[in-house]
Amino acid sequence: MEADFSEMRNELQSRDSLWRRIQLECQQLHTELLKVKKYKDVQEIQIKHQSSPVQLPEQLENKNTELLLFAESQECQQEELNKIRNHIYRGEQSHCSEQERMKTEISDLTEELHQKEITIATIMEKATLLERQLKMELETKDKLLAKQQLLELQYEVTKSENTHLKEMV
Repeated sequence: MEADFSEMRNELQSRDSLWRRIQLECQQLHTELLKVKKYKDVQEIQIKHQSSPVQLPEQLENKNTELLLFAESQECQQEELNKIRNHIYRGEQSHCSEQERMKTEISDLTEELHQKEITIATIMEKATLLERQLKMELETKDKLLAKQQLLELQYEVTKSENTHLKEMV
């Protein structure tokens, strides 16, 4: 997942870089357009003073055509810039939703792990308690066994004495 995030981050950075370059180009084209307009205005003024009335409309028509072509080019670039912005926005939204999903998943897994740790601790406590109880029972049984063996030995001794006394009587 980290590799996917890294790849997605790199892609978003490259797209952001491309977007910035296109934005810079648009600014440059806008600046050029302003220069062309100034140049056109200056030329119009010069043409009015220098050229004949017949050349003026032709030159204006050429300049207008150039300006229209330039404006169309700028519109195309603006459309491309908008497409790139939309694509980057969708990528960012996808990335954000993926991050939220992963945060939720990590939170769920953390909670599950915490619950399992609690369960393990409870089981360990019960196992320790059962082990103590078993040791106590074994000790009790060992004592009872020793007592039983002692009683059997006393019984045998008493029985033997009883047999001996019967013989003597």
